[in-house]
Amino acid sequence: MGQTVHLTAADGHTLSAYRANPDGRPKGGLVVIQEIFGVNAHIQEVCNGFAADGYVAIAPALFDRAERDVDLGYEEEDRQKGMGLRAQTDWGDNVQDAIAARNAIKDAGKAGIVGYCFGGTVAWLGACSGSFDAASGYYGGFIHNFLDRNATCPVQLHFGADDQGIPMENVEKTRDAKPNVDIYIYEDAGHGFICDHRASYHEDATRLSRERTLAFFGDHLG
Repeated sequence: MGQTVHLTAADGHTLSAYRANPDGRPKGGLVVIQEIFGVNAHIQEVCNGFAADGYVAIAPALFDRAERDVDLGYEEEDRQKGMGLRAQTDWGDNVQDAIAARNAIKDAGKAGIVGYCFGGTVAWLGACSGSFDAASGYYGGFIHNFLDRNATCPVQLHFGADDQGIPMENVEKTRDAKPNVDIYIYEDAGHGFICDHRASYHEDATRLSRERTLAFFGDHLG
């Protein structure tokens, strides 16, 4: 369903992206932001799923600034490499590359940003950039570090109650600072709960969060 395309960011950096197009007229566009594992099979499947729901979905390879063609699995060695690559990228560059993806699908109409893990934080930063019409972030572990910024579009955030990497106090800090953001907590769900390639996959949390995300984008992009 999808294909690899190439983008150019505002600073001239070129990066690859995975793009999936819907059948027929799109409902809008979605920039899908990767986890620390790159634009791997799971992220491509996420894009394909959103395309099946009627959106042009594009996942920019944010790690291209550090290493190109990153496609990691979920073993500890992969996780350590992914964390190292994330540390080599700059949050401002991440947003710049997300905006490049948004510009590449501007013919689809309004555009949202949705991100997972590392991408959940990028989705929040994208929401504060003025370049998106809606944002949905999943288990973004660094959002609480950027509460001095204000979203310029509607935002919803999703967290697992049993996420060992994101203390609930950080989620509550975000809720207190940003009362206009819709924050959802999923019981018995941990980090990476929508990824069916991982042991942390939680079917009920995935179904409910996806329903909420699609309804949210339907309201704000349609």
